[in-house]
Amino acid sequence: MTDLSRSHDVIGRTRPFWHVPLTIGTETIARALLFLTASVSALVIIEPAPYDLLIALLLVGWSFFGLELRKDILPLLILLCFYIVGGIMALPAAADTKEAVIFYAVTIFLAFSSFLYAATLSAKIERIEAIEKGYMLAALFATLLAVAGYFNAFPGAYDQFTLYGRAKGTFKDPNVYGPFLLLPTLLITYDILTKPLKENILKAGILLILLLGAFLSFSRAAWGMTLGGALMVFLLVFINERRSVPRLKLLGILGLAGIGLVVALLAILSIESISEMFTLRAKLVQDYDGARLGRFGRWGEGFTLVTERPFGLGVGGFNSIFPEDEHNAYLKAFTTYGWLGGLSYVTLVFWTLIKALPLVFKPRPWQKYIVCTYVAFLLHACVSFIIDSDHWRHYFLLLGILWAIIAAESGISRYRRFPPAQ
Repeated sequence: MTDLSRSHDVIGRTRPFWHVPLTIGTETIARALLFLTASVSALVIIEPAPYDLLIALLLVGWSFFGLELRKDILPLLILLCFYIVGGIMALPAAADTKEAVIFYAVTIFLAFSSFLYAATLSAKIERIEAIEKGYMLAALFATLLAVAGYFNAFPGAYDQFTLYGRAKGTFKDPNVYGPFLLLPTLLITYDILTKPLKENILKAGILLILLLGAFLSFSRAAWGMTLGGALMVFLLVFINERRSVPRLKLLGILGLAGIGLVVALLAILSIESISEMFTLRAKLVQDYDGARLGRFGRWGEGFTLVTERPFGLGVGGFNSIFPEDEHNAYLKAFTTYGWLGGLSYVTLVFWTLIKALPLVFKPRPWQKYIVCTYVAFLLHACVSFIIDSDHWRHYFLLLGILWAIIAAESGISRYRRFPPAQ
């Protein structure tokens, strides 16, 4: 029995406000479906994606697998509903009603996928292990194809798995593919920092592949998130480790990792095509960022504009006025979902970050997952200031995992305050 399984003994004694008993023999099926759903989460080059279909199946059928709704995840549900209602209220402002309906339908689907993860994982937190394995497989699969595409390893690979000379794997955009790799990268990093090396040889190899894939995406956001995320995970592991000898080991790993990173970077930049693209993409501010109506210039005018539009501009309303989309998820929340949706979205993101922050310092069987998911979500929330992340599937997965752990922690706290009578 794993530590996560033992933790369910306590969580299971806390009563949800809604419960559908688990059908006999379906827990294995439930975990298999979670694994399968996560394992196809990178296959989004076609739509509807297999991931979407499996999420729909889980949403319809999960009641047969032991649905439990706990009051601790109600803030997630309520704020997501307000977000959706804001979008519906903004629907009349859209220039193309059909396009807007499809857009908001995707939002509804993603919102409920987040709630699905929160509900199912808070009922049995050990189910997260199935998601971890599936996500890891998806990331490895997408990265192998991305690397093969970048180096044109087989006929048609370059055209299929790259975009503008940047690796994208099974995604439509390198800027989504790169951040998708962050969570599995952090999970492996955590294991390397906290477990014996002999247990992580295979994972270390997978980590190198994921790092190469993130680098070849030439996404500045992915580069910053990967490097910053690894350092943040290291710092949290170092803080939570109270013993001196393991701390010295951590410092040694940090030093070796730094040397390895420099050597690997020098080696890969010796390839001329990679060096040229790196030089082009490494600029912090591109021309399209700093122009008068560039990414940064549009933000100020955009926020000024939405102060006059309580119901927003509707889907496509912003780029009918400006040359491109918002490239700012928070601005887009107000332009596309109105004041109600914008405030709900901002509140949900920052409430999640504040609510989950203390949990990264508590010794729990799921500390690996709260640390890595929190860091990944925090960095996604940060890059959302410069990119439209509102329809990233894995972002809503991170949100659901955090709220599941928040609910699990609240259940343990209540159990300790009010233990059942013997």
